[in-house]
Amino acid sequence: MKTEGSEPIGMRFPRQRAERLRRMAKSHGWTPSEASARLVEEALRREDFAFIDFRDSSAGRQAYLQSSSLAVWEVAALARSFGNDAAAVAKHLRWPEVKVLAALNYAKAFLEEIETAMAANDAVDFEALSRMLPQAKEFIASIPERA
Repeated sequence: MKTEGSEPIGMRFPRQRAERLRRMAKSHGWTPSEASARLVEEALRREDFAFIDFRDSSAGRQAYLQSSSLAVWEVAALARSFGNDAAAVAKHLRWPEVKVLAALNYAKAFLEEIETAMAANDAVDFEALSRMLPQAKEFIASIPERA
């Protein structure tokens, strides 16, 4: 998450919570200050956008749709394949349309974040995937020609 400049704000935590923050920061390679700023930013984004939550993933910390295994960028990518038709995406996912719209609203507000995640996904080809998952087998679907 990028910031356009910063302003220091002091925070006090009970000792146990401060230790939890230090552990979290260390696990992500952040300073405690960076971790607390990140968590505050995520809380503010949750306030501003319906159905949005944040989780750790193999690609780092990302925005996800609540009660879903899909990251916002995945819903945005799916929407592109449906011509940005939120109703069609909602029908495909068997979700209420409002949940898809929430993902698209977040994606629009944080376009660079979402585009970066999509680009990272697009950069993974079968060869890279098979290094991570040696048991993977490539499957290429073919559509039979109609007579």
